[in-house]
Amino acid sequence: MTRPKQDPIKTDIMKMTDSYIRVCLKVTGRVQGVGFRFWTLRAAEHLNIGGVVSNAPDGSVDAVLCGRVDAVNEMIQLCKVGPNYSKVNEVLIINREPATVCPDGFRILR
Repeated sequence: MTRPKQDPIKTDIMKMTDSYIRVCLKVTGRVQGVGFRFWTLRAAEHLNIGGVVSNAPDGSVDAVLCGRVDAVNEMIQLCKVGPNYSKVNEVLIINREPATVCPDGFRILR
């Protein structure tokens, strides 16, 4: 799944709408060592969501998702299931706020 390059005009339109959100998540369960971050990267790229994902020291996975409200909500639902071999106990929404600008692309921090 390759993500199309973001159109600068589309980015300017994003700045004028409130239909974009930024959500910080903490996913708990068996989510490290099972490909959760790489799975999240692929799913976020497919949904055209910007942001980051990383392993946390407590064994959970932290993610910041930014994009269209419907895409971010779909990604949250996907995170509740996760990839094969994972076992998600809980997806905690730490913060949810309107976004005027989203990062271009999604990446794994650690």
